[in-house]
Amino acid sequence: MIQLHKLISTSLGIGYVGKGGGTVAAVVTCLCWYFWSSGGDELVIWQASVTFLITALGVWSANEVEPYWGKDDKKVVIDEVAGMCISLLFLPVTAPYVLAALVLFRFFDIVKPFYIRRTEKLAGGWGVMLDDVVSGIYANVILQICLYFDLF
Repeated sequence: MIQLHKLISTSLGIGYVGKGGGTVAAVVTCLCWYFWSSGGDELVIWQASVTFLITALGVWSANEVEPYWGKDDKKVVIDEVAGMCISLLFLPVTAPYVLAALVLFRFFDIVKPFYIRRTEKLAGGWGVMLDDVVSGIYANVILQICLYFDLF
């Protein structure tokens, strides 16, 4: 069972890339989101469902691999996948929005302003995942404002 959790937590092996694995995972997520998102209204339900599933699996798997790899090991990149998905939720799937979501999400994930860093102190998988979830929410809120004012 631990092999399955390692596969999930590394996002099908992306986490083994090494330095920059989180950015690679976020870019791959953007590409998948962009190319798989060509539907209509049912697309929003699909996107939200997949995002929830990835986040839940991430909490579970990050918790399971922690005894083997330690707290928030760099191989664990499912948190970047979940955060990137949250960044993209309920937005037009266009190149400018996807690129802006990537830049904003990585900014918030790396810099960790506005109490994001505090979420890392939570135990287990929640501590691994929540900083990226909050980073994704911040990125999404900014992009929703851009969408409202038709800035892209």
